[in-house]
Amino acid sequence: MDLVLRAARVVTPDGERRADVGVAGGRIVAVADHLDAEHVVTLADDEVLLPGLVDTHVHVNDPGRGDWEGFGTATRAAAAGGVTTIIDMPLNSLPPTTTVAALKAKQEAARDNAHVDVGFWGGIVPTNLDDLAELHAAGVFGFKCFLIHSGVDEFPHVTEDELRAALTKLRPLDALTIVHAEDPHEVTEPGPGYRAFLDSRPHRAESHAITTVVDLANETGARLHVLHLSSGEAVRQVRTAKELGLRLTAETCPHYLTFVAEEIGDTATEFKCCPPIRDAANREQLWRALRADLIDLVVTDHSPCTPELKRGDFATAWGGIASLQLGLSAVWTQARQRGHALTDVVRWMATKPADLVGLGTKGRIAPGADADFCVFAPDDAFVVDRAALHHRNPVTPYHGRPLAGVVRQTWLRGRPVDDRPRGRLLSALG
Repeated sequence: MDLVLRAARVVTPDGERRADVGVAGGRIVAVADHLDAEHVVTLADDEVLLPGLVDTHVHVNDPGRGDWEGFGTATRAAAAGGVTTIIDMPLNSLPPTTTVAALKAKQEAARDNAHVDVGFWGGIVPTNLDDLAELHAAGVFGFKCFLIHSGVDEFPHVTEDELRAALTKLRPLDALTIVHAEDPHEVTEPGPGYRAFLDSRPHRAESHAITTVVDLANETGARLHVLHLSSGEAVRQVRTAKELGLRLTAETCPHYLTFVAEEIGDTATEFKCCPPIRDAANREQLWRALRADLIDLVVTDHSPCTPELKRGDFATAWGGIASLQLGLSAVWTQARQRGHALTDVVRWMATKPADLVGLGTKGRIAPGADADFCVFAPDDAFVVDRAALHHRNPVTPYHGRPLAGVVRQTWLRGRPVDDRPRGRLLSALG
């Protein structure tokens, strides 16, 4: 063994325990009560060894909109937040990842700039249905589509019939389709204040769209995943799918589990996202759905932009929240208040996201897994300072908010992450 990490608290697939974790060649080779190696790192008494988190919902926006983010800054922020693997979304970059040529352009943008491991989603738009099999063969982890305007014209949304046609092509490949599920017929033009914005995207917009997704899962047998569930009412449709035994999963995000509409002012556009942050009662519905395993995982939907695009009002500002560096602490802050353990957080933010995209060597501390770790101090705390974030643009609704839990160090394949980019580009093909 090259390395042993020794900790009084290690979160493993079997629970939390005192353990030594042995590493050789960047992989975990043993988890035992006592191991010896030439290099032993002993964690402090207040630190817990977690697997590196896996965030399957990240908008890096590169190439084409590197002034919004970029692989260097996004992956450095990820590592600072304990995230060792990200899967990049196909839109907001130019070109969007809807062809193999566009995928190669994105891979070149990431190569030599990634501080953590990076994989890629492909996209479904009305004009690329004949490109899906080739993208799948090129190693994307699945395909994203919108049922409503995506926010950028170069990534148009699909109709129900177009999604059905795509699923018919993807089902024989057993490829995963991930869906931004809001019904455009239930969404109206927003007013400038937060209440008007919230009212323009009601619960039924999500419920109706998720009903469509459930019906298509039942009809086609395809694998489907509901992105960024914000409506507690729409959990009913997810429950129905699971009761029917359909291959459908769902995620929510730290901002939906943290913020509430009652606290958002009419000029606080840093809180704007789609679907929107809803009221306090709705937040508790989401937490209950997590406890009941109706929501499978928690990922950030890191969607940054330039400060200029966040100016204006809720009718005109960009809809997206930058939180890649803060997701773990944000979720832990709320989870511990509701009686959840770190084992729950690891399941939601590491193991389940890795399983969603078939990365069996990620998101767990077990022999055979990659030696990706997050050294976390759960009882430490800090106040978010946007100037201390590694995101390219210091725009976040978390600024000034106290959070519990501090990421002390992040390891990638048995080495601490530092200023040298050592992340690898991942393929669903292995």
